[in-house]
Amino acid sequence: MFDVAIIGLGAAGYTAAVYTARYKLSTLIVGEDEGGMGVTAAEVGNWPGEIDIKGPDLMDNFKKHATSFENVTHKQARVESLKQKDGGFSITYQNGETDDAKTLIIATGSNKRHLGAPDEEKFSGKGVTYCATCDAFFYKGKDVAVLGGGDSAVEGAAIAAQVANKVYLIHRRNEFRAEPFWVDEVKKKDNVEYVLERNVTEILGDERVTGVKLDKEFNGSDTINVDGVFIEIGSIPSTALAEQLGCEIDERKHLKVGADMATSVPGVFAAGDVSSGSNYFAQFATAAGEGSIAGNSVFTFLQAEGSN
Repeated sequence: MFDVAIIGLGAAGYTAAVYTARYKLSTLIVGEDEGGMGVTAAEVGNWPGEIDIKGPDLMDNFKKHATSFENVTHKQARVESLKQKDGGFSITYQNGETDDAKTLIIATGSNKRHLGAPDEEKFSGKGVTYCATCDAFFYKGKDVAVLGGGDSAVEGAAIAAQVANKVYLIHRRNEFRAEPFWVDEVKKKDNVEYVLERNVTEILGDERVTGVKLDKEFNGSDTINVDGVFIEIGSIPSTALAEQLGCEIDERKHLKVGADMATSVPGVFAAGDVSSGSNYFAQFATAAGEGSIAGNSVFTFLQAEGSN
């Protein structure tokens, strides 16, 4: 039985593993998606100590650090279920195998929010994508639409503009809520056109995407012809596994945690985008901060329980 199992291979999970390893706790870190949402960041300019680094490179550094300890076991596998067992917890994987741990840190991050427009699912992978920074390269010389007004949308539009012929940045409001740095970056691009105070009501196409339909006309038409649609309208915390244990969810659908990152279930802690721990500010720095607190709290919990 491991002292702690960390569910999630992102910034919060890997940071937690660094701390639990340094506390000499036997640590399992496991997840399906290596690097989590961190690998979707094309450019990271706000990680202290690194003026400019790519998201995948930063996450690779996190992994190398966490797995450098002998007492850390790393697995890339899909966790199907969590349940309480013999004063600890049992983890069941998709292949039916199991592991046991005395404590858990839930660092499952979030999933991209879908638009819910007609034919969105039909064209997923056929012109509809949920990561502009990941997939922009495939639309070199083409016209694309980026939907959203937050950091991921505005950053995505700036990245897409480097390769696409034309980028339509479609946002339901008349101003962006993204970090001013990314707003300034996208404004430097002369091939980005702003389609504000509009909503996409339908994804158009045949075998692949051919355009989008708007709820109000833009330049005399309620349709825009594009080859790709990048949907960047936020994310939903991945709480399903924690909910199997009865962990409390707050009004914004995040795992409710205290200052020590403890959930409502004794022995279960949470960190990163899935938790309410940093005022819903989803950043590498906040995820790492929460991960370090969760690691310390697991150590304190096990000491109090006399398990370590």
